[in-house]
Amino acid sequence: MRERSMVPEPEFESYYGRQIIKTPTWKTPDVPLYLFLGGMAGASAVLAEGAAVTGNEPLERVTRIAAASGAGLGTVFLVHDLGRPERFLNMLRVLKVTSPLSVGSFILAPFSALSSAAAASQVTGRLPRLGRLAGAGAALFGPPLATYTAALLSNTAVPAWHEAHRELPFVFAGSGASAAGGLAMLLTPAAQNRPARRAAIAGAAVELTAAELLKRRLGMVAEPYVQGRPGLLMRTASRMTAGAAVLSLLGGRSRLVSAVCGATYVSASLLTRFGVFEAGLASARDPKYTVVPQRERLAAKASAKTTV
Repeated sequence: MRERSMVPEPEFESYYGRQIIKTPTWKTPDVPLYLFLGGMAGASAVLAEGAAVTGNEPLERVTRIAAASGAGLGTVFLVHDLGRPERFLNMLRVLKVTSPLSVGSFILAPFSALSSAAAASQVTGRLPRLGRLAGAGAALFGPPLATYTAALLSNTAVPAWHEAHRELPFVFAGSGASAAGGLAMLLTPAAQNRPARRAAIAGAAVELTAAELLKRRLGMVAEPYVQGRPGLLMRTASRMTAGAAVLSLLGGRSRLVSAVCGATYVSASLLTRFGVFEAGLASARDPKYTVVPQRERLAAKASAKTTV
């Protein structure tokens, strides 16, 4: 006969419905813009290396400059969010592999230097071998740069970010690829932007699939992604991305269609970053997104104990 506990099970409720976890103090629009620019820059570096290998000089030129510009502007927004430039420099003193922010700093710093060197060589025509080597190095750092910010968000206690740790890197990777491909479609002649168009379409497919899986798996915790202002941003971004992908497939050879699709991809990627960021803030403010998952985990543990 199983003994009955004389102490009632604890009820995890917030005090008078008040917020349980602290809302991140990251600045808007600094952080969403940093997330967007990092993704676009990282994917642009990979696209640039592919263009260099195939001898597509117009595409390589645009994507080299996009990678360097995105990294530079992203660093500016990051430093502005930190408040003082020396705070960013201090993060480069020690590498902490358990800290996504520390690891990200050691990704951003070499990527910025390498992509800038590759872009400068591409524009000036000087030191082509060193520029080519720098471009290859930037391409190696590109995918980590595009996705580490997802790990940075997921490593927090914010429910909408933490619970999405499986899908968020794919959302950011796909969004970054569609932004990089879209920018290249906008600035490169249609005859030379075919690889960019393919990258944008592939990125759109990855992003949309991962975002849908995120909403299905997270259940109630995914509500901030579909409700209120964050939900509006995410829906708008998804529709723009899907529309641009379809239009790219049907009329990608047209210069006008290519430019319109490219601008749409870039805008949608930007909206996605703002949507994800604001969804996290909304989930931090509402205590139910912290309390209910805790109760569900405790109930699952209790059920597992009784079946043993």
